[in-house]
Amino acid sequence: MKTWRSASLVATTAAVLALTTACGQDQGDDRSPKGQKVGNEAPVDKGADPGDGYGNGYGADSGEGAADEKGSGKGAARPGTAKSAGQLAVWDSKKLGKVVTDSAGFTLYRFDKDTAQPPASNCDGACEQAWPVVPAKGAEAPPGVDASLLGEVTRPDGGKQLTLDGWPMYRYAKDTEPGDAKGQGVGGTWFAAAPDGKKARPGAAGGGGAARPADPAGLSTREDPELGEIVVDRNGMTVYRFTKDSAWPMKSACTGACLKKWPVVEPVAKNDTRDILKKGFVTFDRPDGLKQQTIDCWPLYTFAGDKKPGDTNGQGVGGTWFAAGPDGKAVRASR
Repeated sequence: MKTWRSASLVATTAAVLALTTACGQDQGDDRSPKGQKVGNEAPVDKGADPGDGYGNGYGADSGEGAADEKGSGKGAARPGTAKSAGQLAVWDSKKLGKVVTDSAGFTLYRFDKDTAQPPASNCDGACEQAWPVVPAKGAEAPPGVDASLLGEVTRPDGGKQLTLDGWPMYRYAKDTEPGDAKGQGVGGTWFAAAPDGKKARPGAAGGGGAARPADPAGLSTREDPELGEIVVDRNGMTVYRFTKDSAWPMKSACTGACLKKWPVVEPVAKNDTRDILKKGFVTFDRPDGLKQQTIDCWPLYTFAGDKKPGDTNGQGVGGTWFAAGPDGKAVRASR
């Protein structure tokens, strides 16, 4: 009898621990002081234009990775500001169509806020850290592409940047393997370059026509210049956490009128995400009948005060609302 009771106790304890691991019990740094209001204060002043177009746009589908279309890419040099593009190449992405890469297989991008006629770059300062410019020196046209499409533009620091049909060319700092295209669709302004300098699009063969970015994932991440990596929904809108909620047990403290300001994130399929933690990626059946997506069992919301992709007007509201990180934690500190 004693042995049976011991075994039963061990099994029960293991089941509880499994649930705790799935939904996370480490809530210490997410507890807010008592007496905080539910999002009635004005948002904190972040001191930067949230729509600056670099690092704070929505993370669209990253395209095919190195292992899928370009090989493993192990040992390849990462893109850098001063690295020559060398012999350019063109690869056919199933999701993006014809895409121009440098000699190491890294995707080249164009920025909608630049101009081609005349060539001019509007990415400098902090922007260049996320989007290293491609030097003009040493670049050669891809086989089969008119060499006259290649050119250069003089940057404010005197450096010469490669252009393709007048459009300045960049790499993306978060592309870590040949064949990565994580910069596609960022901010709604950054796109992989096609061989003719236009935006890459499925089914294109370097010809004209309207560009179409890859469909964004239901939940993905983007690099915010102040907050770092944060979660966004399919429309590129910032996703938030409420520190008065709890993950174990799952519970939302935002009800009634609060939900008009902070709409819940509706359920998203696990395979419709990119760079999101899958632990505790479950649907919360709220007492009010709504179904809400969670990350690590923390309920997720958007903010009615955000009007366009890249906005983070909900950050710090009431001292209790914060952008969500890909691990479900509240992103509190600025860089």
